[in-house]
Amino acid sequence: MPALKEVDDLNESEAAAELARLAREISKHDKNYYQKDAPKISDAAYDALRQRNTAIEARFPDLVLDNSPSHRVGAKPAQRFGKVSHTVPMLSLDNVFNDEDVREFAARVRRFLRWPEDQPLDYTAEPKIDGLSCGIRYEKGRLVQAATRGDGQTGEDVTANVRTIIDVPENLRGSGWPEVLEVRGEVYIPNAQFAAMNEAQAKAGKPVYANPRNAAAGSLRQLDPNISAARPLRFFAYAWGEVSAPFAETQMQAVEKFTTWGFSTNTHMCLCRNADEMIAAYRKIEAERAALGYDIDGVVYKVDRLDLQERLGFVSRSPRWATAHKFPPQQASTILQAIDIQVGRTGALTPVAKLKPVTVGGVVVSNASLHNADEVKRLDVRIGDTVLIQRAGDVIPQVVKVVDKDRANRGPAFDFPTQCPCDLHTDITRDRDEKTGEPGVIVRCSGEFACPFQRIRHLQHFVSRQAFDIEGLGKKQIEAFYHEEIIREPADIFTLEARGIGEMLKQKEGWGETSVANLFAAINERRHISFERLLIALGIRHVGQTTARILASTYLTWGAFHSAMLAAQDEESEARLRLEAIDGIGAIVAGAIVHYFAEPHNEGLVERLIAHITVKDAQPPAHNSPVSGKTVVFTGKLEKMSRDEAKANAARLGAKIAGSVSKNTDILVAGPGAGSKLKKAIALGIKTLDEDEWLALIGD
Repeated sequence: MPALKEVDDLNESEAAAELARLAREISKHDKNYYQKDAPKISDAAYDALRQRNTAIEARFPDLVLDNSPSHRVGAKPAQRFGKVSHTVPMLSLDNVFNDEDVREFAARVRRFLRWPEDQPLDYTAEPKIDGLSCGIRYEKGRLVQAATRGDGQTGEDVTANVRTIIDVPENLRGSGWPEVLEVRGEVYIPNAQFAAMNEAQAKAGKPVYANPRNAAAGSLRQLDPNISAARPLRFFAYAWGEVSAPFAETQMQAVEKFTTWGFSTNTHMCLCRNADEMIAAYRKIEAERAALGYDIDGVVYKVDRLDLQERLGFVSRSPRWATAHKFPPQQASTILQAIDIQVGRTGALTPVAKLKPVTVGGVVVSNASLHNADEVKRLDVRIGDTVLIQRAGDVIPQVVKVVDKDRANRGPAFDFPTQCPCDLHTDITRDRDEKTGEPGVIVRCSGEFACPFQRIRHLQHFVSRQAFDIEGLGKKQIEAFYHEEIIREPADIFTLEARGIGEMLKQKEGWGETSVANLFAAINERRHISFERLLIALGIRHVGQTTARILASTYLTWGAFHSAMLAAQDEESEARLRLEAIDGIGAIVAGAIVHYFAEPHNEGLVERLIAHITVKDAQPPAHNSPVSGKTVVFTGKLEKMSRDEAKANAARLGAKIAGSVSKNTDILVAGPGAGSKLKKAIALGIKTLDEDEWLALIGD
């Protein structure tokens, strides 16, 4: 993706868009990490996303979203487990990344408490276990319930599985524990046992686990407790949730009591009197990291006195009295043996470093991402180079730098291809920023539908809900039909019955006469398609619902549009100038549309498709409606129609549909659940309507 703007350089509009992007991105990664136990990016990359979100919110406090990542922890619990509401929320920790941050944390605590510099203030330091957070509730000393963190408010009931962990007592030992006590800590798998697990998996011909954290999470979240019992799960206790009565005066004292009550606690936990001692503890634990026998990803600091913890309290999703000092990503050096070009489903060409296998953080690495052509040039990586790679978590590692650029007889610079490596060898194109027009970093194959690497993805988009919406042709079915060479391009969908494919399908498992008949009926229902839906279905770059609606209402008929796009290949033509002049199109989008139809493979696919369907003309927008020419934004959940239907109706009445509120917005239509957009509209004095008022305005 293009280089991100510095937070200080963002204007308000850019900041709002960036906060929305970060909310989506972080939510996706939270779901991968907490629900699926399969993170897709490194811890360092995830932390960077959250840091950027926090920095933007600090500079633009009025733009903070209701669903801001700073307001939530983890992800919602998976549906397959019972839900447990945490009486005391299970929050996560803020992170620090260097010595200066640690000193600022200590100074911030003193400022908040108004604690003199010459008055002692103790902290604990302990390894941050890379596992799965869990809370275990005891009543009268007996284990009654265990739950994962979940989203911090509600977790998954894993009681039966936790009972199988050797470090978790069924009944508390000793005495002095409160009548109600929720012990919190981390479920993990030691490295030696993890290696043995993977060896057994490999011998049995089963997939191996990527790392101990994923293995621990997957083992704990088994529906069958017998499977959990067979896994080498362990548990470190270090915190607590609900308690019926106080049981300690300091953090250190509380953890010591956990030990006497039968829990395993971390022997590397120590007491520190200031920031320098915290940093020294971090250095010591970091040096011992490889010999610990279990994975850690940092050191946690906590104010030791519990009465001071209570005074400090919490901010948003984390306590003021604790923080995590994260380790830098794990790194290793190896030889770059080749650079391969991979083509994604959207045509993006991604260079991948093929490496001499090396172990990094317990995982054997043989591939590393080089991201894009600009990154290859910036790093100046060449075949035969010794490169430094880094990884953290279950992700494709990244190349950090070349170690030996000064060596003699170094090979030539890598020549990034100008054509797609697919069978068609079509030219590649470079993305451009829609607003600035500046070249981006991503290059794509221009073959679109014709490119074998992109066909499946395009076909799945073609039959999706906002496009042709063909019932019975979902993603999995399209992929299966593609590999069976039943459907290779859109026109093939409409010739299935004529080609006699029905008889073959009836012989396949899961198919029968009724299901085949239903599929053909669904296809035939879509032989008459709206101009707007066809434009969406073609998957032209930059052409989504809004752009398709604008084009349809401008050209009205498929014939007029198609002829204009062919004529617009001449950049000086009247057709091209008219296209670029359409409000909401512009030069970048116009170029993408024209380029699509200029590609012979795409044009051929479209011609073959049009031969089997009828494209319904679009209705010209009304020019005398109450909302004609007005900019309208919809937010919240509409109850009498979908958001898409509401937008389509407004567009037909001549309104301009926008996705965000600005001083140019004329009307905000707010349904239940409306959040920051409604607040901003009120602040700007913009006319706001509920759904009934909107329907009354446009005449229902």
